[in-house]
Amino acid sequence: MKCLGMFALGCVLSATTVSAQEIPAGTALPVMLNSSLAAKKSMPGEKISGRLMQDVLLPDGARIRAGAQVTGEILQVDRPTSTSGSRLVLRFDELVSQGHSISLTTNLRAIASMTDIFEAQLPTNNFDEYGTSIADWTTIQVGGDVVYRGSGQVFAGSDSHLVGRATGGGDVTAQLTAVPNRGCRGPIEGNNHEQSLWLFSTSACGPYGFSDLKIAHADRTNPTGEIVLESASNVLVRGGSGVLLRVQPPPQ
Repeated sequence: MKCLGMFALGCVLSATTVSAQEIPAGTALPVMLNSSLAAKKSMPGEKISGRLMQDVLLPDGARIRAGAQVTGEILQVDRPTSTSGSRLVLRFDELVSQGHSISLTTNLRAIASMTDIFEAQLPTNNFDEYGTSIADWTTIQVGGDVVYRGSGQVFAGSDSHLVGRATGGGDVTAQLTAVPNRGCRGPIEGNNHEQSLWLFSTSACGPYGFSDLKIAHADRTNPTGEIVLESASNVLVRGGSGVLLRVQPPPQ
């Protein structure tokens, strides 16, 4: 079955068997968590989910619509004790849209607290007495990029060069940049297309807004399919937090 242009994903989702290869490796999935991840309460086998917060553009012109569910499960829980911290092992391995599912292998590039996600949606520019249209807001992405919705431009927070595009509603598309010292890659398997980033910066990498959360394993190396979060106290990622996942090549 062949699919063209904007109808490609619809054809993909209507197939009875779907592989992760139909969403290219390196594709970013900006997700808001539906519920909390907590080492004190989570259980192995517990289902977890989040929803796409921006249409995800694919290289062939197709798109996965915002609102699609990304689901997975808790694999292992090490609860905090009086002498040790805590650990959560989890995975996100399925995308569900319009009743159809796609199996995925994903890694975790960045995770942002509910507070950081909220603040990234607030304007930084001053208001006059008549108010300012949302389409004219200036906002700061998680990781520092600056979004000028009025001009549709996104600038890197570090050196103020143009890195991406934005809509008046705040959707951001840009190429993800490598951050070698923090373990984040740029293009994966030649996928250097602009990615849908929602509230994340092009250089967003690691945890934001958490006091001691650590991404101990991001699923970029074996064991493939596992994301490990650690904390010196209790791993706690509240519902409403954001995660920037990337599609991995399927396990060989």
